[in-house]
Amino acid sequence: MPTIAIVGAGPGLGLSLAKVFGGHGFDVALISRTKDTLDALVADLAEAGITAEAFPADAGDPTQLTEALQAAIARFGRIDVLEFSPHAGLSMTTPKDVTVDILRPKIDSLLYGAVAAVQAVLPGMLAAKSGTLLFTTGGGAINPYPMLATINTAQAAQRNYAINLHNTLADEGIYAANVAINLMIGAEAPDGIPHRAPDEIARDYWDLHTSRNRSEQVIGA
Repeated sequence: MPTIAIVGAGPGLGLSLAKVFGGHGFDVALISRTKDTLDALVADLAEAGITAEAFPADAGDPTQLTEALQAAIARFGRIDVLEFSPHAGLSMTTPKDVTVDILRPKIDSLLYGAVAAVQAVLPGMLAAKSGTLLFTTGGGAINPYPMLATINTAQAAQRNYAINLHNTLADEGIYAANVAINLMIGAEAPDGIPHRAPDEIARDYWDLHTSRNRSEQVIGA
């Protein structure tokens, strides 16, 4: 069975991704900080007939994240698809107020976390000459929002890394892409707020994985 590892798994998009890929025959490794949340997701997926296992780790701690992914590889054999979308918060910070101390936690989770995750799964993918690396950012990674300066900066760095991977790994059988979500994730939203249900968004990830024909998917209004 192929396996997807979802870093930053939660009851929204993460669960939808697990159900979409699990519905296509994938086992699922779920990674996030809170074990109780992960255990609830595992139980939900089991009811849908999908094999899933929890591997608690903080994406901002490279050692924890690496150990979690190594444990997932030991459990399932190897990771065929990595999806990276840890929640780093939406703290309001304007560009003039950004400091190293404020920015560092976002960089730790979103950039260093992405690098640590890739380094954990890439050797197996290279050996198999097959694999998919999918990264998630907000739309501000492309066109920044002034009030989200820290998260936008970190996500822009992550996006750059993802597209660089796309441009350099294709000849080795590895597909990488960034998904920039520029709307609210949810089946419902306040009037005037662009939104899209997580189950619908998750199908775009499956399309990227199967079509492998672009470095980025922008999901907007």
